[in-house]
Amino acid sequence: MSRAIVWFRSDLRLADNPALTAACAAHEEVLPVLIIDPRQHEASPFGFDRSGPFRRRYLKESIADLDMQLRAKGSALHVRMGEPAAELAHLGEVWGTRVVHAQQLYAWEEQEQERAVAAVLDLRLHAPSTLLLPGDLPFTPEKLPHVFTAFRHQVEKLSPVRDLLPEPDLVRSPAAWKGRALAQHDLPVEDITDDPRAVLHFTGGRTAGLERLDHYLGPARHLSHYKKTRNALLGADNSSKLSPWLATGALSAREVWHAVKRYEVEHGANESTYWLGFELLWRDFFQFTAAKHGRDLFLRGGIAKKPPTGNTDPRRFAAWCEGRTGLPFIDANMRELAATGWMSNRGRQNAASYLVHDLGLDWRMGAYWFEHHLLDHDPCSNWGNWQYVAGVGNDPREGRRFDPERQAGMYDTDGSYVRLWS
Repeated sequence: MSRAIVWFRSDLRLADNPALTAACAAHEEVLPVLIIDPRQHEASPFGFDRSGPFRRRYLKESIADLDMQLRAKGSALHVRMGEPAAELAHLGEVWGTRVVHAQQLYAWEEQEQERAVAAVLDLRLHAPSTLLLPGDLPFTPEKLPHVFTAFRHQVEKLSPVRDLLPEPDLVRSPAAWKGRALAQHDLPVEDITDDPRAVLHFTGGRTAGLERLDHYLGPARHLSHYKKTRNALLGADNSSKLSPWLATGALSAREVWHAVKRYEVEHGANESTYWLGFELLWRDFFQFTAAKHGRDLFLRGGIAKKPPTGNTDPRRFAAWCEGRTGLPFIDANMRELAATGWMSNRGRQNAASYLVHDLGLDWRMGAYWFEHHLLDHDPCSNWGNWQYVAGVGNDPREGRRFDPERQAGMYDTDGSYVRLWS
């Protein structure tokens, strides 16, 4: 009997899942497993947990939805909390297999997990969470351009987006395989009262992700106006808001891309439909940057290896976190983040710039704070963007500072956003 573990990571779906597809094709039975590494949720170097209540709730909802998908296919999800290598080795011994199929991930800690698992088991890595596959790029990962524009110009000309993989009709598991739910004491989540001011209620899992994709690309044709409205701070449909489902892999980047292409056939292509694909390429750029630079993406000097700057003044940092800097536009964005686990991309750029360039704080404090709160936290995008703003990453210009008062005048012209979160 050929049997293998399928280690779900940031690919919490059955459709367009290369690791699951390969395992189902190569083995008679598969064991769906998800491991939560507590090291990625416990205290950050600055004292607060790396995952907060909104992220934890969203992750738990995503896990429950994946289990529901698997049960509909005749299997179930086994969830454990611990170091992946130890947990997978234990399950492999109990169930008589050394083979593990998994999605390859590019952030440093995830690479370390892969190395540890590969040291004790037969780890078979499959396509990452990117839109474009590494082998389809017109350069090797080591030759990745340092600037996004150069990357985009090359890949748009030469790199195809692969077709989607179908969802398996059946996920065959041993008769005794019953799955295991996440224990209540693992990743505890305090009771959260959803703030009525939230721009959207985000529910984790593929079911909600598909509903959001269908809505945004549905009859109202929100996508056709994306380029013009994406910087708006209020309104659920001014931007796609698909990033939380992309972060957990409830939706794949290829699924979104192909949905946009179908939309263009039905409703016509324009600058807005192009721009959503443009944002997916930005996401790829940060993924491949993480693959190229490894641990440097998470160090104070960044991939540019610059001398450390910024201090760790706890009072200024607390004022920034709590939305009481005295700058109404910055404070409104930080209050929205703390109350909902969401902040617009425009808000993120301004809040990050203010922490680095106005408060003079260590940029990593802000990166960890965003990691704590953001529903769509992805290590490559979060840390890559923070390095970009701080001038220690993929940024050919020094001192990328935003003027918050000017930005408020441009994007909150009547002050309605600041009033909402005052």
